[in-house]
Amino acid sequence: MDPRCEDCMSRLPGELWDMDPRCEDCMSRLPGELWDMDPRCEDWMSRLPGELWDVPLTDLAIPGSHDAMSYCLDVGSPLVPSESDAFRLLDRLFSCVTRPVIFKWATTQDKSIEEQLSMGIRFFDLRVAHRPNDPSSDLYFTHVIFTQAAVLETLSSVAVWLKSHPKEILILACSHFEGIGDELHQSFILSLKKLFGSKLCPKKEAVLTLRSLWTSGYQVLLSYDSQTAARHADLWPPIPYWWANQRTAQGVTSYLDWNKDLGRPEGFFVSGLNLTADRFFIAENPKQSLRTLTVGNWGGLRTWLEEQEPGSGPQSLNIVAGDFVGPLPLCSVVIALNRKLLRRNYTYKIRDEEEMERSQTDAE
Repeated sequence: MDPRCEDCMSRLPGELWDMDPRCEDCMSRLPGELWDMDPRCEDWMSRLPGELWDVPLTDLAIPGSHDAMSYCLDVGSPLVPSESDAFRLLDRLFSCVTRPVIFKWATTQDKSIEEQLSMGIRFFDLRVAHRPNDPSSDLYFTHVIFTQAAVLETLSSVAVWLKSHPKEILILACSHFEGIGDELHQSFILSLKKLFGSKLCPKKEAVLTLRSLWTSGYQVLLSYDSQTAARHADLWPPIPYWWANQRTAQGVTSYLDWNKDLGRPEGFFVSGLNLTADRFFIAENPKQSLRTLTVGNWGGLRTWLEEQEPGSGPQSLNIVAGDFVGPLPLCSVVIALNRKLLRRNYTYKIRDEEEMERSQTDAE
């Protein structure tokens, strides 16, 4: 909720009308649904309670976008090189059939990257590649096929957005890199450094919190899934992504629970709420699409998500990425999980004060 929003405040239960938004006890008593009343998540990091500014980013709940750039797929572009020869032959012979199907099932987002930023997305899954037989050094995003938008053009718009949102922190995860050799890697990395400049947070930073990043002026953590990254202090290693490869909410959440039982990884990691349909299911369900499948399973995914907790515990979540983050309220649900950290901090503080009082009583 936004205490500056009259509509939000008018919908509070009567006993909370006199609440102080700076009071941990008041905030911990807010009903869960009131944490996502305000649709404006554009500056949610800077608006978190001050008690969370010193919590490591790896302990916060952060909304992410799976295959963030698939909203602008170029249906006439070639298949990525990693697709099988059999599928490549099928696509060449029956493109009038395969291309509409590819578009329906490879499109995971329907909002531009600027819109996703303003909705509150702070982790972006970016799959980068070079088009086959393209004499230029231009790079594009991919998901089965290539996007219309070029990589550097898109990331330039991200850099512009950051200038007007100086307290928002982004995690950009670049991966796949099909068709990119060492020379093109080096050229791309140089362009990234020039684009983001002093906003790039070096991996030598030990514990990252909102306060420490604001103080240093860092806004971008750039994960680069290539051995080339080891030579650059500005680039972070790949971030583990828990991908269930399941087409139902039950299948996805069971897989995520299984991973949670094994314990969370060190540092950042992503829990993928994205569904995956195999080609047999796609062939047997011609009226379905990834969007209809995702929307139809959202209720089960949301129920599971609302039961999760961020933090440093072995079963805590960190980044949660999903599909169609525009029509589905992934951002507000994930951001609201951080209230559990606030409530826990308040509980710990009361417990510490009680223990201190007992110690003083015993000493007397």
